[in-house]
Amino acid sequence: MARFLKARGRQVVATDIDASKTKDAADLNALGIKTRIGGHDQETFDNAARIIPSPGIPLTIPFIRDAAAKGVEITGELDIFAQYNTTPVIAITGTNGKTTTTTLAGKMAEASGLTCFVGGNIGTPLVDYLMTDAGADLVVAEISSYQLDLAKTFTPDVGVLLNISEDHLDRYSGFSAYVDAKWKIFANQTKKDTAVINTGIHRAHNRESAVASNILEFSSTSKVRSGADIQGHEIRIHTGRETGTIRTDSIKGLPGTHNRENIAAAALAVLASGGSMAGIKQALGEFTPMAHRICFVRDVGGVQFYNDSKATNTDAVLRALEAFDAEIILILGGREKNTNFSQLMPGVKAGVKAIMAIGEASDHIIQTFEKTCQVTPCMSMADAVTNACEAAVPGDIVLLSPACASFDMYANYEERGNDFIARVTGLSNGKEAARG
Repeated sequence: MARFLKARGRQVVATDIDASKTKDAADLNALGIKTRIGGHDQETFDNAARIIPSPGIPLTIPFIRDAAAKGVEITGELDIFAQYNTTPVIAITGTNGKTTTTTLAGKMAEASGLTCFVGGNIGTPLVDYLMTDAGADLVVAEISSYQLDLAKTFTPDVGVLLNISEDHLDRYSGFSAYVDAKWKIFANQTKKDTAVINTGIHRAHNRESAVASNILEFSSTSKVRSGADIQGHEIRIHTGRETGTIRTDSIKGLPGTHNRENIAAAALAVLASGGSMAGIKQALGEFTPMAHRICFVRDVGGVQFYNDSKATNTDAVLRALEAFDAEIILILGGREKNTNFSQLMPGVKAGVKAIMAIGEASDHIIQTFEKTCQVTPCMSMADAVTNACEAAVPGDIVLLSPACASFDMYANYEERGNDFIARVTGLSNGKEAARG
């Protein structure tokens, strides 16, 4: 963002409390961008004409709060992007499934003959697209609630809302505030735009009355007026302009009802953006499973191990549990986000025979489930895998699906998932795990 604004002739100061960012600072300094590394000071914030926070920074930190109180404008990165962008945009948000759906939509659009830039919360900042010479037919963007918090002008041509469940309650004043943030993806749309909405979201129909754009719905539980009906392994598309059926039983790496919803949402968004049913089906046939999302690791003595480290909230874990018919040993825990573990109770009662509790949330997990199933506290991932092996019998599933952030033990969910994979890979066929 600093490089982009500097290239547009702005005077920029980049400030980061992380003292290790010296290389980044030197690179920016070479471009004439001032930096403050290793700490913030209020004067830098107060003297700014505009503050553009990284989405991960709470807007309640004193430096931002006090500057805003003095009249300094706080602008989100989505509005900076919207100010300069002229390419049609699909913007995808939801509590779970954003990255999978964004990736799918990009692949579907490309297989339909459209050139795409895929970015946003998925990893590549949207302003990176504005800094390239190569234009695209379509921008496909994963969008988080944090990004939407400051979105005042951002208007996607196609907005997608996958689902909403409790998450990030350490950031928001309550669940209703989080819900409001998610629905903001449609706030600036007009009749020429399209909204793709999961009718299974609580009170979705009430909210839809305030959406000005053309609405396409998808549902795995009821018929929709225009959009996609999901019935078993079939997704039946009927938009008025497009009809067709997508069969999902032969698609690798996308198990469960939630992934059929993701496929439906991606397909509707791409069709609304000029894609084709043929391109959608081709992309699904070529799809490669995404890492750390209900990914099969290996079979050890008849016990199957799955890595779902990306499941950082309770709804994601429930979706993972629903994907299996076998008995499950669940590795659960990490750093809480005001997590209500009791929301997992229906899924635990239905198919979990034992829980391996890890991380800072271990005590809370034990208190919640000790009367429901066997719960074993584990000091490390190695302990969790070893204890899961001891509890498992042939035919069981060992599932890492933590419902928590990873930051108490790991740098990110990828590192956590990779540790699980390494521990499982190190098992012998006799299921003896190497501790360490």
